[in-house]
Amino acid sequence: MEVCYQLPVLPLDRPVPKHVLSRRGAISFSSSSSLFGAPDPRQLSQRRGAISYDSSDQTALYIRMLARLSCGSTSASSGPERRVHRLLSFQRYLHSSRLLRGVPQQIPLHILDEDYTGQARCMLEKVGNWNFDIFRFDRLTNGNSLITLTFHLLNQYGLVELFQLDMVKLWRFLVMVQEDYHSNNPYHNAVHAADVTQAMYCYLREPMLAKSLTSYDILLGLLAAATHDLDHPGVNQPFLIKTDHYLATLYRNTSVLENHHWKSAVGLLRETGLFSHLPAEDSLNMERELGSLILATDISRQNEYLSRFRIHLDQNNLCLSNASHRHFILQMALKCADICNPCRPWEQSKQWSEKVTEEFFQQGDIEKKHKLEVSPLCDREMNTVGNIQIGFMTYVAEPLFAEWARFSDTRLSQTMLGHMGLNKASWGGLQQEQTPVSEEAEASIASADTGDAATAARRDANTAAVAGGTSSKEIPQGSRES
Repeated sequence: MEVCYQLPVLPLDRPVPKHVLSRRGAISFSSSSSLFGAPDPRQLSQRRGAISYDSSDQTALYIRMLARLSCGSTSASSGPERRVHRLLSFQRYLHSSRLLRGVPQQIPLHILDEDYTGQARCMLEKVGNWNFDIFRFDRLTNGNSLITLTFHLLNQYGLVELFQLDMVKLWRFLVMVQEDYHSNNPYHNAVHAADVTQAMYCYLREPMLAKSLTSYDILLGLLAAATHDLDHPGVNQPFLIKTDHYLATLYRNTSVLENHHWKSAVGLLRETGLFSHLPAEDSLNMERELGSLILATDISRQNEYLSRFRIHLDQNNLCLSNASHRHFILQMALKCADICNPCRPWEQSKQWSEKVTEEFFQQGDIEKKHKLEVSPLCDREMNTVGNIQIGFMTYVAEPLFAEWARFSDTRLSQTMLGHMGLNKASWGGLQQEQTPVSEEAEASIASADTGDAATAARRDANTAAVAGGTSSKEIPQGSRES
């Protein structure tokens, strides 16, 4: 089965019919960019596309792509070329989705719990354990970890019944969310979203939050975790900006990916009508607050949130009976969940580190192929997993989780800090064992050997911040893993 796409031209001043409002889908790169060649129309299936803007702020961009599936091999392009086209056009090939490749759904729609079989069901009984292995769970659920986990948590909290959510609409929403994550991304995929959702659940169970959060807060937190990287293209914000991507223009080079994740989630909520039974004002408030949580994951705003968190803790003025304070804590919890990989046990943490680094390197490969300047930390010949991770832990993860431990001084917080310390030491040991692969790596190791390790780590972290879409003047920290 082959699926082809027609990339529409999206002029900024195009009039938008009202009937296309709130449609979901993929975003295409600007056709004016010389980087992206136009596909051969003879190789494309007929399809329709439209854009719509949110009637309130005209910043929401939704495109509904209706594809006709054709059987047999109709495309002459090679596999790698197709993958690059999907990556560079924000379009997710349907045949890359496990749910649409003929694999039967692991959980039927009518009575979901009865089909949680064997080890997967046992794992869900321990979903609040910090050592929860999301990779194993994803295998046991046949690649449906995000759907299975999110539904289980919503049901466990009684949110389905409390908010009178239609089971069919909820199931459809979760399936569409999982589909809209790009399974070809090494890191920013549905398994990452499931991992963040599981971490968020662990934080919601912490005593400080469990006794204060409302059911509305919990619903919002779980939905934000599940959708926080929706339709992530596998490249970072600087890549979108330097290739003149339409999203960069739409969001004025500010929180480009995070805005897109939020608007994509809103599009799915509206298309499925998950909250259509609620008063319109309540639905709009939930969409806005969902956006506030997702936008908080922008790593370029790390110092802003961390400074505010420190001030609250220093002044001891956090009052979780206050709705705005509870929302802020949800933002901080989501930020922690998003970059908690260094705090996982070594085997899991190492896998995530290798995956995010491979995603960086794949971006670098694309930049090389198209004669673009290779982004920092994206050159596989000049960087290692270890130097990226040590910088990230030193200047991004450790400060954040240290403040979280001040707020919630529990066994979980100490466990996370303990894992991070061990993982950092493990990467340091591997770095010493490996032969340097570049002059930059040699300089870092030599600096560490002479007692100047802090300087070397700061240099790596500053470079990593640039790779994650952050100016080193704003935040002297490591690569983005969110």
